[in-house]
Formats: sequence, structure tokens, C-alpha cells
Amino acid sequence: MINFFDPKQIFLKNKKKIVSSLVNVIESGNYILGKEVDNFEKKFSDYSQTKYGVAVSNATDAIQIALMAIGIKFGDEVITVSHTAVASVSGIVSANATPVFVDICESDMNVDVEKVEKLITSKTKAILVVHLYGNPANMSRIIEICKKKKIFIIEDCSQAHGAMIKKKKVGSFGDVSVFSFYPTKNLSTLGDAGMILTNNKKIFELSKKLRQYGWNKHRESDFHGLNSRMDEIHAAILNLQVNFLDYYNKKRRIIAEYYDKNLDGNQITLPKKENFLFQVYHHYVIRTKFRDNLKKELELNGINVGIHYPLPIHQMKSYKKYVKHPLPITEKIKKQILSLPIHPYLNKKEQNKVISVINRFFKKL
Repeated sequence: MINFFDPKQIFLKNKKKIVSSLVNVIESGNYILGKEVDNFEKKFSDYSQTKYGVAVSNATDAIQIALMAIGIKFGDEVITVSHTAVASVSGIVSANATPVFVDICESDMNVDVEKVEKLITSKTKAILVVHLYGNPANMSRIIEICKKKKIFIIEDCSQAHGAMIKKKKVGSFGDVSVFSFYPTKNLSTLGDAGMILTNNKKIFELSKKLRQYGWNKHRESDFHGLNSRMDEIHAAILNLQVNFLDYYNKKRRIIAEYYDKNLDGNQITLPKKENFLFQVYHHYVIRTKFRDNLKKELELNGINVGIHYPLPIHQMKSYKKYVKHPLPITEKIKKQILSLPIHPYLNKKEQNKVISVINRFFKKL
């Protein structure tokens, strides 16, 4: 069986170092927001070319806290896409804001920036930009629009650790950015964890208080906050794993390039590439109108694949009430997308089998 992803292999490669770091945490007697968390906040913010990092329990909380830190109030609107993980929108609703869905570009499946400006109203507080599948969105145009309209930019980089636009890391463009370290991410731990990054000292200080009940230094709540603290165990693992992030991303890019060269591009739509973008391929997503049949063929041949995402958020029961505008491209591509296996330990034999099964399938048509 060829696994779609295999996080276990990544952790097993560093098993001795991880176990040693966990023993150190246990022996320290400090398990929440200690030295390991402090070190990781500094290490990851430096890596991502930002000034400040705030480690939290997960990326959904990170979105909520980031929105609270920029002053979101009940009824404020946040523009975002429907073609993303539910967490992106859940964080908006949890902050008492209203998500406003914008359609995506067919070419890269990221936000269609040219449709954003028409959705901005007097209630619009921010745009939540998702760098989907490890592919950076069009930040230069987003920044231009948001400066003009005086609204905040929040980058959801949960699938894009280490991705760059002209050698500038995603997460460093907006007013604030969020990351997930869920076990399947490019940078991951053995459970849930997240991060808020910013260059704004006020947002940083508010976020630090918001993650822990709104406490001041006397442990008195100055305002309502969350309980969203990263523990020392996850931070210790991440302090190790971040050292290998560029290596893992390089391996993902090599696999993606091999797919690009050997898959029959006349029969399927391959991921879009741009010379000025450094994509990190959290997912390698192809498109075809024969998606469902191809998926069955791959699975019959022992190849696990995924669909990210089969049902757009605006069509889910919990979020239908927020739909104000048609999203034709979002609804079109949901029937065509297929995520192929891609992870640092996918070997050449497995890659060749994936390619062979796909190319053979289309030759039969």
C-alpha cells in the first residue's frame, strides 16, 4: 500500500532525539509555556522572517486570537475562501465575525483577488488569505487592495510552512499570520499545536494575553481570553523538527517536479508553477473530469489518494447562512480535484507506480 501521507516515518527518523527531548521536558517539571515554547517562538519567527511569535494550542485558536487581537467585534466581516479547511472559517465565526466568501482562481485554486474589492463594505475588517496546498496566494495585489481600503491582512499559512514569494516567506506579508503543526503538516508535532506570527508589537502583546485568559502579569484577566497554550512537549518536538523543514520541503519539491515531468499533462491539469514562487507542496493536487473513476483505479492498485476538499465550506449546513454571492469556480473544481501521495519518504518506486497507474488509466479512455 502506498500511503497518501506518512507522518510516522518522519518521527521515527528522529525517534532517539525526540525521546531524549521528551525526557528532558519531563525531568524539568515545567510542562506549559516554558523554555521550549520560548525557544520555538523565537526560532520559528526568525525562520519565517517576522519579529514575534505566539505559540498556541492549534491553528483554529490562532485565527480566533489573531482576529480578537486586531479588534474584531460582533458583526464585523472577514473575507475568505470557501475552498479551504473548515478551521479557516471556524476561527472567524468563533471570533464573532461574519465570514464573507469570495471565489477562487481556477489556475491555482487560491483566492481570486480581483473579486475581493467588490465584496468590501463598511463592515469589512480583514481578509483571511489562505496559501492553499503550499502554494502562495497573490499577496502583492492583496496588500495593494487592503492598504487602499484600510483593512487587515491575516495569512493562513497552515499548509505553507517555508513557502516564499520572491524569497520572502509567507506569513511575513500580512498584519498577522497563523500556522498549524498538526501531524500531517510540513512542520508537525505529535498532536495539535499552532502559532501566531506578527511584526506588530501591539498585536503580539494582545495575542500573548488572549491565549491565556486575558491575564496580566498578576494572573488577573484584563479582558476575556482563551485557554490556548502550547505545551512543552509539542514545543520540544517542533524545536527539533524545524531544523529539518527545508530538507523535507526540498524532498516534496523534487517529488512534485518528478510528477510534473512524467504525468501526462494532456489528460490532466497539473499544479500551476510560477518562477517567482517557492511552493512547498503540502498537497500535490491534479484536476480531471474523470476524477472519481481515476480515484477508484488508484485505490484498486493500492494507492491512497485524497480529495481536498470534497464539499466547499459554503455548502456545509453550519455555514450556508453566510452565502451571499455565487462561487462558480469553487463549485466546479470540487468535482475535479485529486490529491496524490506526496511526503518526504515517498520513494521513487512508489512515485513511478502512481505515475504508471494514472498514465495507463488515461490511455484506456
